[in-house]
Amino acid sequence: MLTPLVQEQIDDWAARARITPAEAKLRLFDEKQPSLEFATPEQSGRLAAFLCSVAPDPVPGKTLGIDGRWTPQ
Repeated sequence: MLTPLVQEQIDDWAARARITPAEAKLRLFDEKQPSLEFATPEQSGRLAAFLCSVAPDPVPGKTLGIDGRWTPQ
């Protein structure tokens, strides 16, 4: 998720590498985020709503990550 901390890291990387923040973001994604997109607060909210419903009853004790497909790589 694009938080102020992540944005600071992108900006620092851009400054060190003398590239634009957009280029630094793409390099970060290439290294860590196979989906090439940040998770959104709305996606986190939908997962929370799902977990609060009866739908996940058959999968107790499971960790569900919002990580842009980083876990399976």
